[in-house]
Formats: sequence, C-alpha cells, structure tokens
Amino acid sequence: MEIPAINLKAIVLVHWLLTVWGSMVWLSVAFTWANFSVLAVGVWAIAQRDSIDAVIMFLIGMILTILTDIVHLGIFYPLGASTDLFRFGAGMTILNLLLKPISCFFVYQMYRERGGDYNINFGFPSVSRNRDAYQSIDQQDGSSTSGNPFNQTPDSKPGVRAY
Repeated sequence: MEIPAINLKAIVLVHWLLTVWGSMVWLSVAFTWANFSVLAVGVWAIAQRDSIDAVIMFLIGMILTILTDIVHLGIFYPLGASTDLFRFGAGMTILNLLLKPISCFFVYQMYRERGGDYNINFGFPSVSRNRDAYQSIDQQDGSSTSGNPFNQTPDSKPGVRAY
C-alpha cells in the first residue's frame, strides 16, 4: 500500500488554523507559544526543502506539543457550564491534538524522503547485521598459499636479525 503524498504546507496550515481557533478563548499563553513556535519550525522546513534538520526538529516539536497539549487540556478544561464559543475552541483544540499523530507520521515520511536516517546512539555497543565486510573462513586468499605461516623467506638464517 502506497502512502499518499501530503504536502508540508498543508500540515502547517491546518495546524495553524486549528491552533488559532483553539486558543481564542480559554487556553493559556504557553499553549499558544508552544504551538506557534513549532509551526515556525515547520515554516523553516518548508522554506529549506533540502534541510533534514528542519524536518526532524519539526517532528520532535510536534511530538512534544502532543504531550503539552494533553497537559494543557487536563489543567485548563473547566468542569462547569460552557458557552458555545468555549465548546468551539475546545473542539478545535481536541481536533488539533487528534490530527497531530497523523501529521507526525507524514512528517516522518518526509524526513525519510529527504535522506534522513533515524539513528540514536545511547553509548551502548550495538550489533550490526551487515556482513559484507566479513570474509568466510572456508575461502582463503590466494596470495597466502605459502606453507610457512610466519612469512619468512626460505633462505633466511635463524639467529641474529637486524632490526
């Protein structure tokens, strides 16, 4: 199954619109700053089409704002009666939150298309599955067919050697 090509401009535009609508009434300034700063990194990723760093920073920012949006919704969502404007803003914020994992998937695909390879080194030794550099024990090199394993010439005399 082929993944549909979603434009990065469409992702940034949709999340910008949902962030504007969601932060109209009730969410904190931290929600607005977090989402708009990540969207600014998304604009950077749009402007520099060959930048792998811009796309991975946009992806990491989107993942982090998923967590912060959940915290903001949990803290600032009131339990009392609400107005229509509040319900609209809350609905747009929740829709924004629901669309972010899908957007992260598409941004990760763009990261892979731009040549990114996700390798994290935590300092632990790792085992590679690439066996191209190894030589089989059964196949020996033709240049070392000599019966002498110490690479001495046959006419050399044992004893004192000049170093």
